[in-house]
Amino acid sequence: MDQKAEILMKYFRENKSQRQISKELRISRTTVSKYINEFESKYNTLDDLAKDENSNRSEILQLIEEMSSVPKYDTSSRKKVKLTDEVMDEIDSLISINEKNRQMGRAKQLMKKIDIHEYLVDKGYDIGYTTVCNYIKDFYDKKEVYVRQEYDLGDTLEFDWGDVKLTIAGKPMILNMGLFTTAKGSYHHARLYHNQKMENFLDVHVKAFNKIGGIHREVVYDNMKQAVTL
Repeated sequence: MDQKAEILMKYFRENKSQRQISKELRISRTTVSKYINEFESKYNTLDDLAKDENSNRSEILQLIEEMSSVPKYDTSSRKKVKLTDEVMDEIDSLISINEKNRQMGRAKQLMKKIDIHEYLVDKGYDIGYTTVCNYIKDFYDKKEVYVRQEYDLGDTLEFDWGDVKLTIAGKPMILNMGLFTTAKGSYHHARLYHNQKMENFLDVHVKAFNKIGGIHREVVYDNMKQAVTL
């Protein structure tokens, strides 16, 4: 099945949105919209011709042929196909905006690779989705490097909050778990609470220190917001 037919099938038969089709087929929404809009326009014209007694058969056949053909694009105003410095600057700028949004906790505003490709196409750049993905992969999708560290007993104690899903008396619940883990030996101490308020934060510390029989040289927090009450 060619690209155009697949788009039309998903839109008209499977009732999928243009955004869903764009993501599934990794095609810009501009392209998806063009296929659908041109098809609908020609379909309406064909419907009018069929109702018009004065229309001739050749007009109808020609329109049907156009409906099954791939749309033609005007590429005269498009910029170079190559991954130019200008295109890379555009991508770098969008990645930078993504990073700022990520730091501010705006996860819903992050642009995915397909969104970045669509943005470039909308601006007139003739560039492939794979080219965009490869550029981002080579320069931004770096794997984290972990450095093995050695600890002595009593050196480091790590704390973090987590969620625990339980069913109590037939009722599903989500409780907060305060968890301490020693860097040496991986000893765990955990307690469950209904929230992460300061009194529970202090309570889990006191009970952990009493259970361990002392305190470590340092306590490490994954997020310092855990130690601050709202």
